[in-house]
Formats: sequence, C-alpha cells, structure tokens
Amino acid sequence: MTTLKVTIADHSFDARLEVEKAPKTCAAFLRHMPFSGRIVHVRWSGEAVWIPLGDLDFGVGYENHTSFPAPGQVLLYPGGISETEILLAYGGVHFASKMGQLAGNHFITLTSGLETLAELGRRTLWEGAQPIRFEKA
Repeated sequence: MTTLKVTIADHSFDARLEVEKAPKTCAAFLRHMPFSGRIVHVRWSGEAVWIPLGDLDFGVGYENHTSFPAPGQVLLYPGGISETEILLAYGGVHFASKMGQLAGNHFITLTSGLETLAELGRRTLWEGAQPIRFEKA
C-alpha cells in the first residue's frame, strides 16, 4: 500500500492510494508526484472541491469510477466531455459539469482528518482558492 500526505492550506491528511482498485490511475498520478495545485469549490456537484487541469492528459481511461464519492474520496476525471480534473468530496456529491453527469476514478482515500473537511470546503467556498499538495508519506 502506498501512503500519501495531502496538505490543504494549513491542514494535513494521511491518505492511501487505491492501487488494487485503480492501478493505472495511481501509477499515472505517481509519475506527477509531488503534485501541487489550488482547489476551488465545485459549481454543480454539491459538497466538493476540485482542481481544474484543463487538457492535462494522464493517459488513463475509466477504472473504479463513480459519480457519488464519499467524503474523503479523491477522483480523477481523465477528460472527455469536460476538462481533466481532480475532485475531493467533503460531503454529499453527485459529480457533474455543465455538460451533465460525470464519473471519475476513485484513486485516493483520505484516512485521517475527515472531521476538518467540511470546514475546508466552506472556507474554499467563501474565501476562494486554497493550496493543495500531494506527496509520498
């Protein structure tokens, strides 16, 4: 099992890569590690934040994909009808874009600090973009 450290603003989370369920997505993401960006609040999906990635191509298709991630689950949408993105659920989510319902590859699960996710989601909604960094633990 590969463990990660995910840092959002001033909060750190332990996480695991879902290597057995999404091996191609995990391998592709590891090639980009450490991975940094900025999260913004979703527009259509509910209680989640996302990292818009434009036309970045991770070279993967769908695996272990869902439209309804649980809090603490991280999805990679590999692109297609909408831009490539990483989504982190902090509450109820029905993953979508202006094009309609989407499904993303569940490839990371946060394993600590879940009680602070809702606070970070609200902060992102009301205060704007927050820094995020994924690195090996």
